[in-house]
Amino acid sequence: MTAFRTTASLALILCLVGPAAPARADDPLPSWDDGPSRGAIVAFVEAVTTEGSPDFVTPGDRIAVFDNDGTLWCERPVYVQAAFIADRVAAMVEAEPALADRPGFKAVLDRDFEALAGLGEAGIAELVAATHGGMTPEEFEAMARDWLATARHPRFGRPYTELTYQPMVELLDFLRSHGFSTFIVTGGGVEFVRNFAEPAYGIPTQQVVGSTIALRFEEQGDEPTIVREPRISFIDDGPGKPVGIQSHIGRRPILAVGNSDGDYEMLRWTTAGPGPRLGLIVHHTDADREYAYDRDSHVGRLDRALDEAPDRGWVVIDMKRDWESIFPGGSR
Repeated sequence: MTAFRTTASLALILCLVGPAAPARADDPLPSWDDGPSRGAIVAFVEAVTTEGSPDFVTPGDRIAVFDNDGTLWCERPVYVQAAFIADRVAAMVEAEPALADRPGFKAVLDRDFEALAGLGEAGIAELVAATHGGMTPEEFEAMARDWLATARHPRFGRPYTELTYQPMVELLDFLRSHGFSTFIVTGGGVEFVRNFAEPAYGIPTQQVVGSTIALRFEEQGDEPTIVREPRISFIDDGPGKPVGIQSHIGRRPILAVGNSDGDYEMLRWTTAGPGPRLGLIVHHTDADREYAYDRDSHVGRLDRALDEAPDRGWVVIDMKRDWESIFPGGSR
Protein backbone atom coordinates (compact mmCIF):
# COMPACT_ATOMS: atom_id res chain seq x y z
CA MET A 1 0.00 0.00 0.00
CA THR A 2 1.48 3.34 -0.99
CA ALA A 3 1.23 6.72 0.68
CA PHE A 4 -0.90 8.03 -2.18
CA ARG A 5 -2.83 4.83 -1.93
CA THR A 6 -2.60 3.50 -5.48
CA THR A 7 0.21 4.01 -7.92
CA ALA A 8 -2.31 3.65 -10.71
CA SER A 9 -4.31 6.60 -9.41
CA LEU A 10 -1.18 8.74 -9.26
CA ALA A 11 -0.19 7.78 -12.78
CA LEU A 12 -3.67 8.56 -14.08
CA ILE A 13 -3.72 12.01 -12.49
CA LEU A 14 -0.25 12.79 -13.81
CA CYS A 15 -1.41 11.88 -17.29
CA LEU A 16 -4.50 14.04 -16.94
CA VAL A 17 -2.62 17.11 -15.77
CA GLY A 18 0.08 16.55 -18.37
CA PRO A 19 3.68 17.68 -18.21
CA ALA A 20 4.63 20.43 -15.79
CA ALA A 21 4.06 23.86 -17.25
CA PRO A 22 6.82 26.45 -17.35
CA ALA A 23 7.08 28.74 -14.33
CA ARG A 24 4.42 31.44 -14.36
CA ALA A 25 3.75 34.50 -12.28
CA ASP A 26 0.71 32.74 -10.79
CA ASP A 27 2.53 29.47 -10.10
CA PRO A 28 1.53 28.49 -6.52
CA LEU A 29 4.82 26.62 -5.99
CA PRO A 30 7.45 28.83 -7.67
CA SER A 31 10.31 27.71 -5.41
CA TRP A 32 9.86 24.05 -6.35
CA ASP A 33 11.76 22.60 -9.28
CA ASP A 34 9.77 20.46 -11.69
CA GLY A 35 10.27 16.84 -10.74
CA PRO A 36 8.70 13.82 -9.03
CA SER A 37 8.27 15.47 -5.61
CA ARG A 38 6.41 18.49 -6.94
CA GLY A 39 4.47 16.27 -9.33
CA ALA A 40 3.35 13.91 -6.56
CA ILE A 41 2.14 16.83 -4.41
CA VAL A 42 0.19 18.49 -7.22
CA ALA A 43 -1.31 15.17 -8.33
CA PHE A 44 -2.40 14.30 -4.80
CA VAL A 45 -4.04 17.67 -4.21
CA GLU A 46 -5.75 17.47 -7.60
CA ALA A 47 -7.08 13.99 -6.80
CA VAL A 48 -8.48 14.73 -3.34
CA THR A 49 -10.05 18.08 -4.24
CA THR A 50 -11.70 17.29 -7.60
CA GLU A 51 -15.36 16.45 -7.18
CA GLY A 52 -16.19 13.26 -8.99
CA SER A 53 -12.67 11.90 -8.52
CA PRO A 54 -12.60 8.45 -6.90
CA ASP A 55 -10.12 9.91 -4.40
CA PHE A 56 -12.19 13.01 -3.55
CA VAL A 57 -11.98 14.01 0.13
CA THR A 58 -14.48 16.38 1.72
CA PRO A 59 -12.95 19.64 3.02
CA GLY A 60 -13.50 18.75 6.67
CA ASP A 61 -11.25 15.72 6.29
CA ARG A 62 -8.46 17.52 4.42
CA ILE A 63 -6.10 17.63 7.37
CA ALA A 64 -2.37 18.20 6.78
CA VAL A 65 0.20 18.03 9.58
CA PHE A 66 3.74 19.41 9.47
CA ASP A 67 6.66 18.95 11.79
CA ASN A 68 8.41 22.28 12.49
CA ASP A 69 12.15 21.92 13.21
CA GLY A 70 13.94 20.89 10.02
CA THR A 71 10.65 20.69 8.13
CA LEU A 72 9.41 24.28 8.15
CA TRP A 73 12.55 26.10 9.32
CA CYS A 74 16.26 25.55 9.87
CA GLU A 75 17.13 23.36 12.88
CA ARG A 76 20.93 23.40 12.62
CA PRO A 77 23.37 23.73 14.31
CA VAL A 78 21.00 23.23 17.25
CA TYR A 79 17.25 23.40 17.78
CA VAL A 80 16.13 27.02 17.86
CA GLN A 81 14.42 26.55 21.19
CA ALA A 82 17.70 25.28 22.63
CA ALA A 83 19.35 28.53 21.57
CA PHE A 84 16.47 30.44 23.14
CA ILE A 85 17.04 29.01 26.61
CA ALA A 86 20.75 29.92 26.63
CA ASP A 87 20.18 33.41 28.02
CA ARG A 88 17.83 32.08 30.69
CA VAL A 89 20.37 29.42 31.72
CA ALA A 90 23.11 32.02 32.09
CA ALA A 91 20.92 34.17 34.31
CA MET A 92 19.92 31.23 36.50
CA VAL A 93 23.51 30.03 36.92
CA GLU A 94 24.60 33.52 37.87
CA ALA A 95 22.03 33.42 40.67
CA GLU A 96 22.74 29.79 41.63
CA PRO A 97 26.25 28.66 40.51
CA ALA A 98 25.69 24.98 41.42
CA LEU A 99 23.31 24.68 38.46
CA ALA A 100 26.31 24.92 36.13
CA ASP A 101 27.12 21.24 36.77
CA ARG A 102 23.80 19.98 35.42
CA PRO A 103 24.38 18.35 31.98
CA GLY A 104 21.96 20.51 30.04
CA PHE A 105 23.02 23.70 31.77
CA LYS A 106 26.69 22.89 31.23
CA ALA A 107 26.16 22.26 27.52
CA VAL A 108 24.43 25.61 27.14
CA LEU A 109 27.10 27.51 29.06
CA ASP A 110 29.91 25.83 27.10
CA ARG A 111 28.09 26.46 23.81
CA ASP A 112 28.60 22.73 23.23
CA PHE A 113 26.15 22.33 20.38
CA GLU A 114 26.88 18.62 19.96
CA ALA A 115 26.16 17.85 23.61
CA LEU A 116 23.10 20.06 23.55
CA ALA A 117 21.80 18.45 20.38
CA GLY A 118 22.43 15.04 21.95
CA LEU A 119 19.83 15.82 24.60
CA GLY A 120 17.16 15.50 21.89
CA GLU A 121 13.85 17.31 21.88
CA ALA A 122 12.82 15.59 25.14
CA GLY A 123 15.96 16.86 26.84
CA ILE A 124 15.39 20.32 25.46
CA ALA A 125 11.82 20.21 26.75
CA GLU A 126 13.12 19.34 30.22
CA LEU A 127 15.47 22.31 30.05
CA VAL A 128 12.59 24.54 29.09
CA ALA A 129 10.62 23.28 32.08
CA ALA A 130 13.53 23.93 34.41
CA THR A 131 14.29 27.38 33.05
CA HIS A 132 10.83 28.74 32.28
CA GLY A 133 8.61 27.36 35.01
CA GLY A 134 7.02 29.55 37.66
CA MET A 135 5.79 32.22 35.26
CA THR A 136 2.54 32.90 33.46
CA PRO A 137 2.07 31.99 29.79
CA GLU A 138 1.92 35.69 28.98
CA GLU A 139 5.30 36.28 30.64
CA PHE A 140 6.82 33.36 28.78
CA GLU A 141 5.39 34.47 25.44
CA ALA A 142 6.72 38.00 25.92
CA MET A 143 10.16 36.58 26.71
CA ALA A 144 10.08 34.40 23.59
CA ARG A 145 8.90 37.27 21.37
CA ASP A 146 11.66 39.54 22.62
CA TRP A 147 14.29 36.88 22.02
CA LEU A 148 13.05 36.07 18.51
CA ALA A 149 13.16 39.76 17.63
CA THR A 150 16.88 40.05 18.44
CA ALA A 151 18.46 36.59 18.10
CA ARG A 152 20.46 35.75 14.98
CA HIS A 153 21.47 32.43 13.44
CA PRO A 154 25.21 31.81 14.02
CA ARG A 155 25.92 30.90 10.38
CA PHE A 156 23.45 32.97 8.37
CA GLY A 157 23.31 36.06 10.58
CA ARG A 158 19.56 36.37 10.05
CA PRO A 159 16.66 36.20 12.51
CA TYR A 160 15.47 32.63 12.91
CA THR A 161 12.05 33.65 11.67
CA GLU A 162 13.68 34.58 8.34
CA LEU A 163 15.04 31.04 8.00
CA THR A 164 11.72 29.42 7.24
CA TYR A 165 11.73 27.25 4.12
CA GLN A 166 10.14 29.19 1.30
CA PRO A 167 9.00 26.04 -0.59
CA MET A 168 7.19 24.80 2.51
CA VAL A 169 5.49 28.14 3.12
CA GLU A 170 4.28 27.95 -0.49
CA LEU A 171 3.08 24.39 0.08
CA LEU A 172 1.10 25.46 3.15
CA ASP A 173 -0.55 28.26 1.17
CA PHE A 174 -1.23 25.88 -1.75
CA LEU A 175 -2.94 23.37 0.52
CA ARG A 176 -5.07 25.98 2.26
CA SER A 177 -6.15 27.39 -1.10
CA HIS A 178 -7.54 23.90 -1.80
CA GLY A 179 -9.53 23.60 1.40
CA PHE A 180 -6.94 21.93 3.64
CA SER A 181 -6.57 22.72 7.33
CA THR A 182 -2.87 22.88 8.16
CA PHE A 183 -1.43 22.05 11.58
CA ILE A 184 2.05 22.12 13.09
CA VAL A 185 2.86 18.98 15.09
CA THR A 186 6.18 19.60 16.79
CA GLY A 187 8.39 18.16 19.49
CA GLY A 188 9.15 21.74 20.49
CA GLY A 189 7.30 23.59 23.20
CA VAL A 190 3.84 24.52 22.04
CA GLU A 191 3.89 28.00 23.60
CA PHE A 192 7.24 28.80 22.00
CA VAL A 193 6.07 27.80 18.51
CA ARG A 194 2.76 29.62 18.90
CA ASN A 195 4.70 32.88 19.08
CA PHE A 196 5.64 32.79 15.41
CA ALA A 197 3.42 30.16 13.77
CA GLU A 198 0.86 32.57 12.35
CA PRO A 199 3.14 35.32 10.99
CA ALA A 200 5.68 32.80 9.69
CA TYR A 201 3.39 30.10 8.30
CA GLY A 202 -0.19 31.36 8.43
CA ILE A 203 -1.00 28.72 11.06
CA PRO A 204 -3.06 30.10 13.98
CA THR A 205 -2.32 29.38 17.62
CA GLN A 206 -5.06 26.77 18.00
CA GLN A 207 -3.57 24.72 15.16
CA VAL A 208 -0.22 24.14 16.85
CA VAL A 209 0.30 20.79 18.58
CA GLY A 210 3.47 20.46 20.62
CA SER A 211 5.17 19.41 23.82
CA THR A 212 3.52 20.97 26.84
CA ILE A 213 4.67 22.10 30.24
CA ALA A 214 2.35 21.45 33.19
CA LEU A 215 -0.01 24.31 34.03
CA ARG A 216 -2.00 25.14 37.10
CA PHE A 217 -4.75 27.63 37.86
CA GLU A 218 -4.39 29.91 40.85
CA GLU A 219 -5.69 33.23 42.09
CA GLN A 220 -3.11 35.93 42.69
CA GLY A 221 -5.02 38.40 44.80
CA ASP A 222 -8.27 38.84 42.91
CA GLU A 223 -6.76 37.87 39.56
CA PRO A 224 -7.33 34.39 38.09
CA THR A 225 -4.00 33.23 36.68
CA ILE A 226 -2.44 30.28 34.84
CA VAL A 227 1.08 29.40 36.02
CA ARG A 228 3.65 27.25 34.21
CA GLU A 229 5.05 24.55 36.48
CA PRO A 230 8.67 23.32 36.24
CA ARG A 231 7.76 19.94 34.78
CA ILE A 232 6.75 18.51 31.41
CA SER A 233 3.24 17.15 30.96
CA PHE A 234 3.53 15.78 27.40
CA ILE A 235 6.32 15.14 24.88
CA ASP A 236 5.00 15.48 21.33
CA ASP A 237 7.74 13.53 19.60
CA GLY A 238 8.05 10.05 18.09
CA PRO A 239 5.07 7.94 19.21
CA GLY A 240 3.73 10.98 21.02
CA LYS A 241 2.89 12.71 17.73
CA PRO A 242 -0.07 10.50 16.73
CA VAL A 243 -1.33 10.78 20.31
CA GLY A 244 -1.01 14.56 20.18
CA ILE A 245 -2.82 14.67 16.84
CA GLN A 246 -5.69 12.52 18.09
CA SER A 247 -5.97 14.44 21.36
CA HIS A 248 -5.78 17.89 19.79
CA ILE A 249 -7.25 17.50 16.29
CA GLY A 250 -9.43 14.42 16.69
CA ARG A 251 -9.09 13.36 13.05
CA ARG A 252 -6.47 11.33 11.25
CA PRO A 253 -4.61 13.53 8.73
CA ILE A 254 -4.45 12.60 5.06
CA LEU A 255 -1.08 14.33 4.55
CA ALA A 256 1.95 14.38 6.86
CA VAL A 257 5.32 16.07 6.39
CA GLY A 258 8.44 15.47 8.48
CA ASN A 259 12.20 15.33 8.21
CA SER A 260 13.45 12.91 10.84
CA ASP A 261 12.84 9.63 12.62
CA GLY A 262 11.02 11.67 15.25
CA ASP A 263 8.28 11.98 12.61
CA TYR A 264 8.23 8.27 11.73
CA GLU A 265 5.17 7.37 13.79
CA MET A 266 3.26 10.43 12.53
CA LEU A 267 3.98 9.39 8.94
CA ARG A 268 3.05 5.76 9.65
CA TRP A 269 -0.22 6.64 11.36
CA THR A 270 -1.23 9.16 8.72
CA THR A 271 -0.52 6.99 5.69
CA ALA A 272 -2.02 3.81 7.21
CA GLY A 273 -5.51 5.30 7.18
CA PRO A 274 -8.20 4.51 4.60
CA GLY A 275 -8.50 6.42 1.35
CA PRO A 276 -5.88 8.59 -0.37
CA ARG A 277 -2.82 9.41 1.75
CA LEU A 278 0.47 11.21 1.22
CA GLY A 279 3.63 11.16 3.31
CA LEU A 280 6.49 13.59 2.61
CA ILE A 281 10.02 13.62 4.05
CA VAL A 282 12.32 16.64 3.75
CA HIS A 283 15.84 15.30 3.18
CA HIS A 284 18.60 17.79 3.98
CA THR A 285 21.07 17.37 1.12
CA ASP A 286 22.31 20.90 0.44
CA ALA A 287 25.42 21.80 2.45
CA ASP A 288 26.03 24.93 0.38
CA ARG A 289 22.68 26.65 0.85
CA GLU A 290 21.73 25.07 4.18
CA TYR A 291 23.05 21.80 5.72
CA ALA A 292 23.47 18.18 4.60
CA TYR A 293 22.71 15.53 7.22
CA ASP A 294 20.67 12.41 7.90
CA ARG A 295 21.67 9.11 9.54
CA ASP A 296 24.49 10.24 11.85
CA SER A 297 23.09 13.59 12.90
CA HIS A 298 22.30 14.42 16.52
CA VAL A 299 19.80 16.97 15.25
CA GLY A 300 17.07 15.73 12.92
CA ARG A 301 18.44 12.19 12.56
CA LEU A 302 16.88 10.52 9.52
CA ASP A 303 17.58 6.81 9.26
CA ARG A 304 14.68 4.41 9.68
CA ALA A 305 12.16 6.66 7.92
CA LEU A 306 14.57 7.12 5.00
CA ASP A 307 15.07 3.35 4.65
CA GLU A 308 11.37 2.57 4.74
CA ALA A 309 10.19 5.47 2.56
CA PRO A 310 10.27 3.57 -0.78
CA ASP A 311 8.25 0.59 0.49
CA ARG A 312 5.75 2.81 2.29
CA GLY A 313 5.32 5.14 -0.68
CA TRP A 314 6.59 8.21 1.17
CA VAL A 315 7.94 10.91 -1.12
CA VAL A 316 11.46 12.01 -0.19
CA ILE A 317 12.03 15.68 -0.99
CA ASP A 318 15.66 16.27 -1.93
CA MET A 319 16.38 19.87 -0.91
CA LYS A 320 19.25 20.28 -3.36
CA ARG A 321 17.38 18.80 -6.30
CA ASP A 322 13.78 19.80 -5.62
CA TRP A 323 14.01 23.34 -4.23
CA GLU A 324 14.88 26.28 -6.46
CA SER A 325 15.36 28.38 -3.32
CA ILE A 326 15.45 27.51 0.36
CA PHE A 327 15.01 30.68 2.41
CA PRO A 328 12.90 33.72 1.56
CA GLY A 329 14.78 35.92 -0.91
CA GLY A 330 17.21 33.13 -1.79
CA SER A 331 18.07 31.58 -5.12
CA ARG A 332 20.02 28.64 -6.47
